[in-house]
Amino acid sequence: MNKEIYGNLIFELSNQNRKGYKLPKNDFPDEDVIPEKLRREKEPQLPQVDEPTVVRHYTNMSTNNFGVDTGFYPLGSCTMKYNPKINEQIASDDSILSAHPYQPDSTVQGNLELYFNLQRFLSEIGGMAEFTLNPYAGAHGELTGLMIIKAYHESNGDTKRNKVVVPDSAHGTNPASAAVAGFDVVEVKSLPDGTIDVESLKAVLDDSVAAVMMTNPNTLGIFEKNIPQISEIVHESGALLYYDGANLNPLLGVARPGDMGFDVMHINLHKTFSTPHGGGGPGSGPVGVRKGLEKFLPYPKVVRKTDGSFSIMTDDKESMGSISPTLGNFDVQVKALTYILSLGKEGLKEAGSLATLNANYIKEKLKEYYLLPIEGVCKHEFVFDGLKDKSTGVTTLNIAKRLLDMGYHAPTIYFPLLFHESLMIEPTETESKETIDQFIEAMKKIAKEATENPEIVKSAPHHTPVTRPDDTEAALHPVVTWNDLKQQNNNV
Repeated sequence: MNKEIYGNLIFELSNQNRKGYKLPKNDFPDEDVIPEKLRREKEPQLPQVDEPTVVRHYTNMSTNNFGVDTGFYPLGSCTMKYNPKINEQIASDDSILSAHPYQPDSTVQGNLELYFNLQRFLSEIGGMAEFTLNPYAGAHGELTGLMIIKAYHESNGDTKRNKVVVPDSAHGTNPASAAVAGFDVVEVKSLPDGTIDVESLKAVLDDSVAAVMMTNPNTLGIFEKNIPQISEIVHESGALLYYDGANLNPLLGVARPGDMGFDVMHINLHKTFSTPHGGGGPGSGPVGVRKGLEKFLPYPKVVRKTDGSFSIMTDDKESMGSISPTLGNFDVQVKALTYILSLGKEGLKEAGSLATLNANYIKEKLKEYYLLPIEGVCKHEFVFDGLKDKSTGVTTLNIAKRLLDMGYHAPTIYFPLLFHESLMIEPTETESKETIDQFIEAMKKIAKEATENPEIVKSAPHHTPVTRPDDTEAALHPVVTWNDLKQQNNNV
């Protein structure tokens, strides 16, 4: 542990009888309110510290957290997109924060209108007939979309369609969501250029396939140029085409999944429309459907009545059912709507274009040093296969660790699984050329170190509170208390 950076643990700063608080005088008689059998056998061991020590300790601890407010985060649209503060300001309005999901419709007409408008905007952006905002995250959206597809086939009496086809470059949530929805998963291979092998896809399409799931651009950042042909053969087989909206960013205002032939799609609001999702939530994974599938969307749903007011419909016999008791994470949806209204039609299109420009700029500047398995124009992300010169044994993990020393969070590593040393870099539209140039120079420096002084890269990071923990051991035997840490240190 590097105490100069990390600071002492709060227990190490403890001194007998040192306090930083004073409780008000108690005018009530003493009374045992906790049953004896529920009390601790011993008094809790608490540190004894003064207030300035406590404040400084936790302030210093907070500076160890990395986020887009402190530096460039090269896994970009995946989670760490910069979120304009006006989004937080609008979503913090008391009329939004104080609303209850079960209060009468008449008292939240403004909120329901926000919800309804976001549905319409997402439908226009995605080229879909209608959206639901109920799913709480992207994977939840995938599951919802697959349940809609299952409901569609069952309504046609086509119950033998029990398979979902996914490419080998798919996000891990695709096969997982398909399995949870009760489908068998069939994988198809990619071609050397990173796109789906259409001939392999044809070979698995039959009357047992319910859907084909695709991400476009795919996880390699490559646009699937054969979408019209894929859409045609999928629909000829009687299956539906599902769009994983994880990589919608670069297509904003340029192309729409609905126009490509996709029947069902989900959008990760936290990726594309600027809603924070770091640390596991909260998220939002709206699902859109083409014309003819609207009736299968889950309830509750917001509808506009003939008098122009809005109400929540809580049941629909033709719907796939309910996947959440309320209308989803409303606070997250407000941030997304704020972002869309702030940028407008032209601004959204520019955001996608800038994300694509930034990714291609970094790729071209670094491909002399890092192995680029697929040449050509990428979209908002691209993937290196480790260093070009692998002779010194410096791995992708080493590169990621060394980046921490230089003030950057590591990009996604070892995914997608198509390459052994995958290093996925995703700048977003918000990063300036100056910031990107600094990151490029850091990556060049690491490549040079890997050749001239590989040990400094292999032993990195050198300037972080935690260096190279045993991830497996940490998961199996987490150290969560001060006594655990003391025991661990005594055993070393």
